[in-house]
Amino acid sequence: MSSSTPDTVAVRHKTEAATLPTIEADFVKAAKGDTKSHLLATGYQLLAHKGFTAVGIKLILDTAGVPKGSFYHYFASKEAFGEAIIKGYFEHYKSRLQAISNQDISAQQKLYNYFQFWYDTQQNGCDHEKCLVVKLSGEVADISDPMREALAGGYMQTIGWISDQIKAGWEDGSVPKTENVAAESLAKRWYYAWLGASLIAKTSQSNIPLSEVWQMTTSELGR
Repeated sequence: MSSSTPDTVAVRHKTEAATLPTIEADFVKAAKGDTKSHLLATGYQLLAHKGFTAVGIKLILDTAGVPKGSFYHYFASKEAFGEAIIKGYFEHYKSRLQAISNQDISAQQKLYNYFQFWYDTQQNGCDHEKCLVVKLSGEVADISDPMREALAGGYMQTIGWISDQIKAGWEDGSVPKTENVAAESLAKRWYYAWLGASLIAKTSQSNIPLSEVWQMTTSELGR
């Protein structure tokens, strides 16, 4: 398959992605009958669309329809609330990665589908499925150490999954082996490139950064 921009295969891969659990759906499902989970689901939706600094506790409470006392019963501060959302996001995201791992396709195709989905959710304005990480990565590093550390832990979780797929691809022959580059290093290069491209695409309101890393990734995948 050509490594042209993924618009040419978007319909097929969007159909595949639709079979995977969405992170927002996971948050909403967990929120039923549980005030804490309901607050987290509400916060996730607000932070993914507006960012951390633009969302105040009053907006969270008004949107969730719960009293102020309920918020502070579960969370010591807005910062602790943000940390819990990030950790919850990556827990749900782990389930999405596992669902991809369970598909009966080559490791190369799993990686291709993963980055295809990333491209789809970031072009022309990011989608909430990825926007939370993109928005907060450029916002909270200097605001909150706990939130920064939660993000960093999530990055490493995802990089570990990408690394495992690269190794599997080397074993099944679907991913070209890169001389003198460990799977972990290649996974970091790809993840950091995609996260950076997503931030630049959001700032520049252009899909060119995403198209460039797509070309790089598919080339290194042997597509």
